[in-house]
Amino acid sequence: MLVVWCPDWPVTAAAAAARLTPHQPVAVVAANRVVACSAPARIEGVRRGMRRRDAQGRCPELVVFPDDPVRDARLFEPVAAAVEELAVGVEIIRPGVVAVPARGPAGYFGGEERAAERLIDQVADRTGAECEIGVADGLFAAVLAARRGRVIPPGASRAFLEPLSVRELDRPAEGHHRADLVDLLRRLGLRTLGAFAEVPEKDVSARFGADAVQAHRLARGEQERPPSRRRPPPDLVVAEELDPPVERVDAAAFVARTLAEKLHTGLGAHGLACTRLGIHAMTANGEERLRVWRCAEPLSPGGIADRVRWQLDGWLSGVDGRPTAGITWLRLEPAEVVEGHALQLDLWRGAGRVEADERAGRAMVHVQGLLGPDAVVTPVLGGGRDPGEAVRLIPWGDEQFPRRDPDAPWPGRLPAPSPATVLTKPLPARVFDERGRLIDISSRHELTGRPCQVSVDGGHPRRVHAWAGPWATDARWWINPCRRARLQVLLEEDDTQTALLLVLSEERWTVEGIYD
Repeated sequence: MLVVWCPDWPVTAAAAAARLTPHQPVAVVAANRVVACSAPARIEGVRRGMRRRDAQGRCPELVVFPDDPVRDARLFEPVAAAVEELAVGVEIIRPGVVAVPARGPAGYFGGEERAAERLIDQVADRTGAECEIGVADGLFAAVLAARRGRVIPPGASRAFLEPLSVRELDRPAEGHHRADLVDLLRRLGLRTLGAFAEVPEKDVSARFGADAVQAHRLARGEQERPPSRRRPPPDLVVAEELDPPVERVDAAAFVARTLAEKLHTGLGAHGLACTRLGIHAMTANGEERLRVWRCAEPLSPGGIADRVRWQLDGWLSGVDGRPTAGITWLRLEPAEVVEGHALQLDLWRGAGRVEADERAGRAMVHVQGLLGPDAVVTPVLGGGRDPGEAVRLIPWGDEQFPRRDPDAPWPGRLPAPSPATVLTKPLPARVFDERGRLIDISSRHELTGRPCQVSVDGGHPRRVHAWAGPWATDARWWINPCRRARLQVLLEEDDTQTALLLVLSEERWTVEGIYD
């Protein structure tokens, strides 16, 4: 693969849209943090991830722009068109990065180095943008080679990747959020891609999961996805004739949302998901436009609609190669698909519910405006010995992070599964042995009898069909010793069964959880 990378593209696009001079320090900010900054800003100490106020404190002349993917995609279209003049098969990875098969331009220009030099000159002449070229086996290695301006010989990608940091696996801009995996690998002593690649794949799969297996393939210099692709059936191509012709981006985007939902539904019916999307448009004067977007993850309906909207904005509003008439025909083609199970939908995004997560988010904010920020909360799973300790309720919109480290050992932790219902107000209970005596726990963390009956909230005792435990802990023994014991019981009465989590604390039993 041959990759063309335009460094700091969000900054370049923002500065170009505002007609700023190249020597001005510029930063692009999202969620009050710097996501990209120019070279003059870096000289003043501005870095990605820095808070906006800190960045402006280090560089008072800093010009700040909000993050705008539509602007970035629109202004990147001339760069993609310039590359396409010399190389066929252009695929946009994201605004700022395009990839093409290296064999074509290398054979035409007499080598990969000459092709890289020609493409750099081409982009500079057509758009005035600076770019770097990288060539390697596989897209991941080619992107990293582009960031270093290197051409990696065939078969040498793994050797090129070996000394690089595992932090290269975390690529949020391309849809790969692996910060947690990278942090875990570093704590395990696997600080380079070569060290991670030496771990057997079966061990990676058993310990870290499916996404780590994909990252492991990248570290070994292999293709991002296995070579067994599925070609989409021809009837999955969706098209729409636009009458009257569309000349405004907002009108074209409305059609794009409908087509995106139709395409996603058709793919889902065949158990497929799209990873390369072809966008084909035709104008009233017979002009044709075609662009292919490559995606790291299978596209959701919102992802399809976003890319179509970005591309239409680039065609209709771009300064280079703008159509002379409105768009009369729009077609979406899944150029490459994978098995549909690769796409994991979130809570709010179901099949056929385009942009449902955004609507849900607006509704949550509206409820908070009426009832207060604590009226809508999000549960975040963390560490702890009891189910109530492991869950933290965070107001909607706040940063979601656990109160306790979920990866800590937590001796005495209640084993899975956790109760389906954790009571905010525990119910009093009494646990009896076969002789009707109340059961306590000894200093050796053992029950003083075998649980036979349990009375909940003053009710009549119910027979214990099965039980497990106890799991005992000494909480804050160095300050105020508090011995706690957890017991799982299955109560039976009149052919009905109820599973409860009982907790003994300060010589009193309570019901703190109910299992389904």
